[in-house]
Formats: sequence, structure tokens, C-alpha cells
Amino acid sequence: MNRIKEVLEEKGIKQTWLSEKLGKSYPIINGYAQNKKQPSLEVFYEIAKLLDVDVKDLIISQKNIK
Repeated sequence: MNRIKEVLEEKGIKQTWLSEKLGKSYPIINGYAQNKKQPSLEVFYEIAKLLDVDVKDLIISQKNIK
């Protein structure tokens, strides 16, 4: 599970902006944000760099899910 949607909202950034910066379609980015699909580790790092956060801030630990 990821926190991409939450981090985008915290930073006031739209999914369309992230889509353009990553060169991926809006439906793919929306799938990431809705946790319907997960990006590769490489894409996670790219998203973290674009959002100026640590990649750990984009991931929800499985330990916290009950």
C-alpha cells in the first residue's frame, strides 16, 4: 500500500501534474493514488524525488495494517 494520494494532497499537487512529470497516463497515476496498482520501486523513487520526500514517506508499512 502507498501514500501517494495523501502526499500529493499534503503538498497541494494534482495527479495530472505528476502524470506529466513522470510521462505516464493519468489513469496509471490514478491507479497508484487509489492503491489499485503499485508502481515499481524505480517509479517510487522517481515520485519521491519529484515530490521532494523520502521514499519511505510514500509507503505504508504492512506492520501498521491490521
